[in-house]
Amino acid sequence: MNPWSLVYEGFDPDQEGRREALCTLGNGRFATRGAAPESAADDVHYPGTYVAGCYDRLTSSVAGHQVTNEDMVNLPNWLPLTFATPDGDWFCPRSADLLDYRQELDLWHGVLHRRLRFRDAAGRVTSVRQRRLVSMADPFVAALETTFTAEDWSGPLRVASALDGRVVNGGVPRYRDLRGDHLTGHATGTEGALTWLRARTRSSGVEVVLAARLRVTPQECAGQPEITQSDERVAETRILALERGRPVTVTKTVALVTSRDHAVADAWSGAVRSARRAPVFATLLKRHATAWRGLWGRARLEVSDAHIQRDIRLNTFHLLQTLSPHTADLDVGVPARGLHGEAYRGHVFWDELFVLPWLSLRFPEIVQSLLRYRLRRLPEARAAARALGLRGAMFPWQSGSDGRDETQRLHLNPRSGRWNPDNSRLQRHVGLAVGYNAWLYYAITGDMEFLAGTVARLLVETARFFASLVRLDPESGRYEIHGVMGPDEYHDGYPNADSPGLDNNAYTNIMTVWLLLRARQALDLLPRRAREELRRRLDLTDAETERWEEITRRMRVDFLPDGVISQFSGYEKLAELDWERYAGVRRLDRALNAEGDSTNRYQASKQADVLMLFYLLTAGELRRILERLGYPVAPDMVRRTVRHYLARTSHGSTLSAVVHAWVLARADRAGSWRFFTETLTGDLNDVQGGTTAEGIHLGAMAGTLDLVERCYLDLEPRPDGLHLNPVLPARLTTLSLCLRYRGAELAIEAGPDQVRITRADDGPPTVDVAVTGRHVRLRRGESHTFPLPAHRDER
Repeated sequence: MNPWSLVYEGFDPDQEGRREALCTLGNGRFATRGAAPESAADDVHYPGTYVAGCYDRLTSSVAGHQVTNEDMVNLPNWLPLTFATPDGDWFCPRSADLLDYRQELDLWHGVLHRRLRFRDAAGRVTSVRQRRLVSMADPFVAALETTFTAEDWSGPLRVASALDGRVVNGGVPRYRDLRGDHLTGHATGTEGALTWLRARTRSSGVEVVLAARLRVTPQECAGQPEITQSDERVAETRILALERGRPVTVTKTVALVTSRDHAVADAWSGAVRSARRAPVFATLLKRHATAWRGLWGRARLEVSDAHIQRDIRLNTFHLLQTLSPHTADLDVGVPARGLHGEAYRGHVFWDELFVLPWLSLRFPEIVQSLLRYRLRRLPEARAAARALGLRGAMFPWQSGSDGRDETQRLHLNPRSGRWNPDNSRLQRHVGLAVGYNAWLYYAITGDMEFLAGTVARLLVETARFFASLVRLDPESGRYEIHGVMGPDEYHDGYPNADSPGLDNNAYTNIMTVWLLLRARQALDLLPRRAREELRRRLDLTDAETERWEEITRRMRVDFLPDGVISQFSGYEKLAELDWERYAGVRRLDRALNAEGDSTNRYQASKQADVLMLFYLLTAGELRRILERLGYPVAPDMVRRTVRHYLARTSHGSTLSAVVHAWVLARADRAGSWRFFTETLTGDLNDVQGGTTAEGIHLGAMAGTLDLVERCYLDLEPRPDGLHLNPVLPARLTTLSLCLRYRGAELAIEAGPDQVRITRADDGPPTVDVAVTGRHVRLRRGESHTFPLPAHRDER
């Protein structure tokens, strides 16, 4: 197989939605699904184009309630291009006599190819070849090149190209009871050789303009354009004079500009000017491919297995299409389903916890921008905390344009058809993810300026919130956190309780201790003037930080009778689920709810919760925190805790396999590999049963990349340097990658017997690295080979 290519042979209507998501093209600013250009939204196809950060809010009537949702908006469709042979209907792959149909996603160049041959009703055979790109060199431009060849006939071929504003948000079936008519104020027109379409989002008032240029080569085959237009759609039709065996190419070049973009006087003039100056397709492709070549150089992650290699590159490709260097210039967060579809409404959750670590080691400028997205929304997060009588910043479970809590209050169960209360807003742990990512960015980059300006502020304000969430139990003398949800999501309250929420979720409590320790450490690292300035700015007193210190020594953590960390207080009282009855059911919450039951009654998890601690913290870090709190740690506590929850998890989230692959990496390498391969191909194989068509799972895709390097290499930034202690899976006999650490580019070549680390000629004069405890100080341009011992301890 070609490790740089994703190929689909034949047209399969049942799989088209998944293919459209996986063949999405984007550049970090906008993306377009891989729908056939001649298609419209129906039960097979769903064209969609999304601009990062372009949201709109609408109110719908649902189950007797007025519900307001903010969505990432499906923007006017720039793709439409169809064709018809003489006296024939417009081409449709479902009804055409297809002789050949092939779709190929070229990952190296970032180009989507389609090749088809069809026979019309008169027996004429025509071949069509298409190349599509969304430019990584010019973030405003996309292009579609279509080449027609009449194989055994000559005559006229009708070709129609359009810009279509008759679109809604309708790509997720369970949202279709909600309004999706986000666009209004449509207008169309021509400007010289260009056609254009303008629309505006209803509530956010973002103006969106598309301008298109159509070019036919050879020119003498072009025919005269015929323009048809309405307020919502403008089309240009050409009659091409085809001669047997002679290719004719139609190139559609489009610019997409919004009123939110930089360096434009207005969206209309920006789109028109951008479309006019865009070069021919060959030049566009050359510049685009050059940009992708640079990205692949920085993102290099090579393994010895060709199939695994292709899937790693596919995940890398979709991550970089969602979050590219162009993203660094935007005010956007990490959309959990990429820019690939409308699931989760394009919202920002905690999935950045699985995304930013990989980016921090390769594209720190992107991570800076994503952390600033959170920083800019501190005022909204502070207001949310104040509304509950708390201090600091309470980041919402779901965020969108301005940082308001976008978490739904009702959720449709597609198995029962009922709308049920949704308490997921109680997942306060999203703030822990923000703090973790901020600290990890500093640990990897050593960027003191960003520590003082952004990282420390995020750490202090989130630490302040969790410290104010904590309450002292006078009887036990322990600090507790009540009324929250953990990452599990199957448990939003106690059985038959009057109000939602759980007490002392272990993940939340322990990571709160970690956060308070890191916030204090960040303050200590700052130069005196910067530290005093920040304390004054945030009104941070010694009494407050002293209370943080006390909490880090007296936080409550519950344990089951056998010493396993309890997911929350009272977990041991829950019933055991009949796992045989629900074998293979990933979404137990929906299945039980449809039966009138609830996952709140059972020791059953959707995804890793307690085990998230072993994902984020090393065994040594977790042991030190528990011992600091006064809890003795048995030597086999980790193994027994992993075994307990692994047997009680349905993996109803794509993130679950990422975490389980990580925590099993040393103790059960075969089990880790099974989870790794499942999550690596989670969207490719649609393991969640139909959800990929609604958008890829960005956290799982990025998590697999992070798993390969940070977990299997046991790569950890420490104060004394970058540490590695690799144990590669049996299928990955070698691993080669490049990354950035403390401003220096490092190339790492790992095998079963040795690790070689080579420095480029950039960064500081020296960088400290260590492999299995052996320290070396590398100067610019130097390399060192570390032999690996035959047996290595668990992490």
